[in-house]
Amino acid sequence: PAPTCSNGNLPPTPPTTCMHPAPCTSNLQPDKMSVKSIVIWRIIPGIVLVLAATIGWFASHEVPLGLFFATVIPLFSGILPPSIVGHGKMEGTPEVPDDLMPQPRPENELFLDLPDHKKMPQQGIGMCCRATAYDDVLVYRTVLWYLLLGGRHIDGAHLYLNHKAIGKAIAEAIRRGVTREDIFFTTKIFPTHFGYESTMTNAQNYLQELGLDYIDLVLLHFPSTFPGSSSPCKKEGKTPAECRKETWKALSALRQKGLIKNAGVSNFALKHILELQGLGAPIANNQIQFHPFEPDHVMETVDYCQKNNITITAYSPLGGMMDKDRAMANEVLSKLSTKYNKRVSDIMLRWAIQRGCAVIPGTGNPEHMKENLSVWELRLTDDDMNTINQLKHSAKGFSHIDVRSAA
Repeated sequence: PAPTCSNGNLPPTPPTTCMHPAPCTSNLQPDKMSVKSIVIWRIIPGIVLVLAATIGWFASHEVPLGLFFATVIPLFSGILPPSIVGHGKMEGTPEVPDDLMPQPRPENELFLDLPDHKKMPQQGIGMCCRATAYDDVLVYRTVLWYLLLGGRHIDGAHLYLNHKAIGKAIAEAIRRGVTREDIFFTTKIFPTHFGYESTMTNAQNYLQELGLDYIDLVLLHFPSTFPGSSSPCKKEGKTPAECRKETWKALSALRQKGLIKNAGVSNFALKHILELQGLGAPIANNQIQFHPFEPDHVMETVDYCQKNNITITAYSPLGGMMDKDRAMANEVLSKLSTKYNKRVSDIMLRWAIQRGCAVIPGTGNPEHMKENLSVWELRLTDDDMNTINQLKHSAKGFSHIDVRSAA
């Protein structure tokens, strides 16, 4: 036991002595690090390490840009992405009832003719660019809902990283009574995988992931790789134009083998289209961002394609990811919505359809799917079509991907 004084208290502690000739500092408080020092020596190195680890994680993936989108798009919606927390944990598309069987296809549905004499439904569903498109469970439910509700056109891509979930849903829809011949599936090969052998290999991988014997339409997703990225073809020292041609030759060969039915392009400007015409398979389709607010040069590309038997598929037909709210609030479209007793989105979809395009609005909500499929009940007058055609001159500031400068 510690000794005590006669009054019961502990004896005073003897003063501390130093064992070294240096000044004694045992009773002094250490100097606090300045804010500047903390930022320089702790915060900045920590940020650099996190960035380096994140970039390394993206770069290690087979499709780095696809993983980036699959991570960032849910985060922007305030949702933890499946790429981090795993699939099946996101809320969204409800389960499909086990007893739900295929509903009749929409009355008055329209189609576009393709070179293989197959018809492409003029309305489909896009499987990208929203949080629910990156969770395999919700992708499965989305595609199955759409096919059972009467839709038949599914738009996917290698970049979206959801082939397997789409294929699983197609298989279940077929099991419930939808025929494979009625389903039209599109996918795309990204420029980071351009090249003859790479395309041949990837097409086989797509078929395996999807569980399909053939793909209805395969598109070149973009004219060329982005800065800092490469492709098997580019590594051989070939130019972007040469890489497009090599890839197109591979798609033509796959078409001859019956593994794909049609070949096309996406986000291609007129100059890119011209270099592929007459080289192997006919260009069946050009998928581009298309809505009433697009600039004149986009309209010129659409006109050229349609005059040369190249169908157009309009993605972002409701104004684009960044500008959808502005489009929905447009005064002209709102008045037409009131006139026809239809949603503004219905007016925009029907406008693109009557312009001769296929549309692929994206949604994971079965009720929105039903509303989109009801667009066949609507028809705009010629005067109203002309009114919408003029919106690009009065409504400015809509974002647009200008691919004319792509190499």
